[in-house]
Order: sequence, then C-alpha cells, then structure tokens
Amino acid sequence: MDTEIELKFLVSDAVVPLIPALITQFAKTVTNKPSRSLQNAYYDTPSRELRALDIGLRTRCCDNQCEQTIKLAGEVVGGLHQRPEYNLPLEGGRPDLMAFDATIWPHGMQVNAIADNLYPIFSTNFIRRTWLIETNSGAKIEVVLDKGEIAASGKVELISELEVELIEGSRHELFALADKLVSECNVRLGLYSKAARGYGLADNTPLKASKSIGFVPLKKEATQEQALVAGINYAIRFVQKHEACYFIKPSLKTLKRVTDGIRLIRHTFWLFDDIVSKDDTESLRTELKWLLSELAWVENAIQLKTYTSKRHAYYKKINSAPELTQVINDLKELQPSIDDVKALFHSTRYNRLLLQLTTWLIEKQWRKSWGQAEFQAAEKPVADIAKRLFAKDWHDMHELIPEQQALSDKDYLSLRTRLENSLLSGNCLGALFNKDDRSEFRIPWLDISHGIYELSTLEYLKQLCAGQDDQELAKIQTWLEQKSEFLVSAMEQSRHASFNTDPYWL
Repeated sequence: MDTEIELKFLVSDAVVPLIPALITQFAKTVTNKPSRSLQNAYYDTPSRELRALDIGLRTRCCDNQCEQTIKLAGEVVGGLHQRPEYNLPLEGGRPDLMAFDATIWPHGMQVNAIADNLYPIFSTNFIRRTWLIETNSGAKIEVVLDKGEIAASGKVELISELEVELIEGSRHELFALADKLVSECNVRLGLYSKAARGYGLADNTPLKASKSIGFVPLKKEATQEQALVAGINYAIRFVQKHEACYFIKPSLKTLKRVTDGIRLIRHTFWLFDDIVSKDDTESLRTELKWLLSELAWVENAIQLKTYTSKRHAYYKKINSAPELTQVINDLKELQPSIDDVKALFHSTRYNRLLLQLTTWLIEKQWRKSWGQAEFQAAEKPVADIAKRLFAKDWHDMHELIPEQQALSDKDYLSLRTRLENSLLSGNCLGALFNKDDRSEFRIPWLDISHGIYELSTLEYLKQLCAGQDDQELAKIQTWLEQKSEFLVSAMEQSRHASFNTDPYWL
C-alpha cells in the first residue's frame, strides 16, 4: 500500500511553459521523464456502492501495459489530498476486485456482489508530463502535468492540472514547492479529484452552490482539538467549493457563500481561543480580514440586484423614480466584474492564504506555543464546552432583547453582528445535538437574522434616497419606512416565539 500525499493545482495554458523553469529553480536535481498517454476507466455499480464507501476503482493503460488501482477513503485538507492506494497489474481490460488483499476492504463490504455488478462509469484520457525532483534536504517530490479530458455520457470536461506528490521526506518541502508555485504562477489550488468530477459528469450532478453554511460534522465524543480541526477544514472546503462554483456559473450569491466560509474560519479561531493563540494566528487573521474586505461589496451588490429585479415585489416602486434608478445603475457600474473576481481567485495572495491555512492544519501549528493548560483543554469533550457556550449566548441574547421591551429597526440593526456570531457558533457545534430540536430552536433566530439583513437593505435604499430634493424620492422614502415598520412587526413575532422554544443542548 502507498499513501498519496499530494497537492493539486488548476493551471491555464499560459502557465504551462513556466513550470519547468520554476521546478529547476526549486530543486537540487530534476529528472525529466518521457511524456505518456494514459487511458483510464473508472468503475462502479449501477447503485454507486463504491462511491458510497468513498472508494475509487480505476484501470489505467499505457504502452500496452495495464494496472488496476483501488483508492480508499482518505482526506482532503485545503488542497492536500491524502488517500491509501493499492496498485496491481491487470491482464485484460476489466478490473478484478478479488485480486486485492481481502483485508483492505471496509468491514461489511459485499465484495463479491459488487464485483459482479461493475461497469465503466466514465473515462479520463490525458497526456502526462512528469518531473522527479530532489531538494537540498533530500526530499523527493514527483511533479506531474496532466492535459486531457474527462468523458462520460456523451459529455466532456477538460483536464489541466498540476499535481505535486511527496515521495520521500518532509511535507514541509512539499508545501515549500507549492508556495513557490502559487507565488510565481497563476495557479489555483484544486479541491476536486478527476474521479469526483467524473462522477458528477456521469450522474449529471454538477457542482452547485449551497443555500446556507450548514453544520460542521462532528462526532458526539469529539474533543475540543478535534472540533477545531473539523471546523477549519470544513470552512476551507466550503470556500474552495464556492470558488469552484463561481468559475462554473458566476453569481453574487455564490460569492456570498465564499464570504460565509471565510467568516466561519475567523469565528472558529475565536471559538477555540483557549487552545488557539491569537498571536500565532495573527498573520492568518490579517489575510482573512483582507479577503473579506476584497469581497465587502458583495452584500450591497446582492441588495441592489434583488430590489431592482423585475421579479421582485419592490421593482415597480423603485423603478418609478428615475433618479434612484440612475444612482443604483451607477453603483452597479462600480462593482468588480466577473473577470476581476476570477483574477482575485487566481491571485498569489488568495492562493497563499489557502495554502497557509492548509499548512496550519496539517502541521498542527496551533500546538507550537502550548503549555500544560492548553494540552489539557484540547482533550476536553467539546460537547461540554458547547453546552456552556450556547447557554451563555442564549442568556446574553435575551438580556439584550428582553421580552417586555419593544424593539425598533435600529435596535435590530445594532444586534446584527452579535446574532450572526451566535448563529455561527451553532454552525460550528450544533451537529453534536438533536437535529429536529436544533432546527426548532434556531428557526426564530434565523427569521430575525434574515429580517435584519432585509432591514439593512431597506436602510441602504433610504440612504440612496436621502438628501435629494425630489418628490418621487420622498414618496419612496416614506414607502421604505412603512416597509421597515412592517418587517420589524414580523421580527417582533419571531423574537417573542424565541422565548417559548426549549434550548436544544439541554
């Protein structure tokens, strides 16, 4: 068995000629292997039993020689892929599961039944260029450039990937090479394997943006440190997923999901501050703040698009004032273009941030300044910490918005950050508790959060109308005030309902 430890990058045609020189600068020695044409087929059953077990089965043929490969469930952290891999020679074109050692299969897997129902799902065919490099410290790294296509169900996706795999030595050298690549080439870290892309093509399940941030998957017995790792890894993948979604189908809502993921990373640092030193993560926090500032325009852009959409109930009212329409159109013109956003995702600073977060996780860099207290805190059950945190949040929130006190739109707007942070804590740790109880408890708070978001939109439109001596704008200003009052009334109902729901963590 081998365990792949590799980083994957997506490369453009313009980058390809730069790669040999960069590798040569980095390495002590470089061995340039002959290019090969690889024909690959991926197999599964009609019900995708291997996929459900996160097992990949591939045949590969080159120069009249074939092999079959099993890749078992591994992990992807940022751009780093780690999976156990088994390779055997193959006679003929069809894979033979029974040839593999029986001990490699997950417990309870029906190997014979699966073997009888295998058929080719999709193929990948590409030209591979390979460089084997040795660094000054003796580490050996294989660099491969794959150019070709994935084909399934009459559809095709292009492959243009650079993979760097650690063969021998320290992972530090792998990350050092990766840093050079993202610093000096226009490359993006790749999240999805050829197999994942092939299944999506074959099963007509294209990558789609999530509707919300979701919940970090956690085991009930998870320690605080395990929850930290799970939270950061989940958030990095969430950012990368929606970056990939943007390249497939650019949209403002997809960019909003990117910012959600960035905020989740920052919030997770804060949430586990008794084992994550602020000093040790200062540079990461600075870069996360920078990235949020680069995307700060997204929320206003969504607001403007929503309220000027012909399908929106407010469209006719807003469109009745040419002056306001003109201001909104002028603001839209100032927004970054799709190409600007893609350039950000290709930028050195953005990709170095993802790489640094990946390195921080893999190397467990939060431990470097630990004392005895941090080691002990790291082993505490995170469920106990979650219960205390949620209880404090719940108490503090009800003190801020007591049941007997009527709240105004400005009261609600002032609560926004506090409420969003409280909900993010639930995203980080809520999976430890009953799903139905959690959902029932969060519904009123989510309603309030969505209401605050809409209030902020109305407030933004009011500001656009303000200070202009125009009768139609004055009418719209009055109309916006009425909409705000109606919205606050609905939010007040949700707030009172929140006092009648039982805490889900008790």
